[in-house]
Amino acid sequence: MYAVEVRDHVMLAHSLPGEVFGPAQGLHGATYVVDVAFYRAELGPERIVVDIGRAHEALKAALAPLNYANLDETFPGELTTTEWLAKHVHDQLSAAARAGGLGVGSEGIERIRVTLNESHVARAWYEAAP
Repeated sequence: MYAVEVRDHVMLAHSLPGEVFGPAQGLHGATYVVDVAFYRAELGPERIVVDIGRAHEALKAALAPLNYANLDETFPGELTTTEWLAKHVHDQLSAAARAGGLGVGSEGIERIRVTLNESHVARAWYEAAP
């Protein structure tokens, strides 16, 4: 399996109501380093998994509405956990891949993994076909 990975970051605020979230129940800020890996079993004639520049631009576009946003206002009623955010970003990138927005090679992408790194000791990801 071949893979290409791009990285960016996002700063946001949110609250996570529910006793299971302890001190994160209150409004707090979070900075995530976001890694996205694009996978395909075979390379196409261009010998690339995906256009890295377009992949990075698609990631930036997916993160732009989240950056400096209060997710409690952006997604009212949603429980915006790290896992939920990983799938949300995955959905945006999958749509870009299906629409050809990742350029040459994107038609061969078999899986996309979105990892949100909360810190140097904690991360969550979502991985599925586009």
